[in-house]
Amino acid sequence: MDLLTPGIGLIFWQAVVFLLLVLLLGKFAWRPILDSLRIREESIEEALRAAEEARAEMARLKADNEKLMAQAREERDAMLKEATKMANQIKEEAKEEAKKISAKMIEDAKAAIEAEKEAALKEVKNQVAELSVEIAEKLIRKTLGDKKAQQALVKEFLAEANLN
Repeated sequence: MDLLTPGIGLIFWQAVVFLLLVLLLGKFAWRPILDSLRIREESIEEALRAAEEARAEMARLKADNEKLMAQAREERDAMLKEATKMANQIKEEAKEEAKKISAKMIEDAKAAIEAEKEAALKEVKNQVAELSVEIAEKLIRKTLGDKKAQQALVKEFLAEANLN
């Protein structure tokens, strides 16, 4: 059983070597390992914080984007409404202008027709007067063709002149 149980000297030297190893590792290896772990932990925390800030920024930008889109839609709708209103107004003005122009054209046509009518009536009156004069002339020639008829007509005129 001596082989299975270590001796006191062996345990002592193993303890000394273990303590020396722990001191050497603590002085030269553990501090840099712990520092690198701390730095790594801080960088991970910083990255998580940056990711959270980026996510919050993205949410804020998305909300701003939605707000801008809503404003753009409202402006577009307002512009379309204004354009429709202006188009209807222009159309109404064009209708009114067309009505005025057509009324003026009708009035001018009526005036032209009236002028033509007056000219035609005047011409008809002139022709009627000319025909009347021609007929009267022919009748007078026929009735006053001989001297007896002329003397009888003169006597009749004189008799009527005395009556008045």
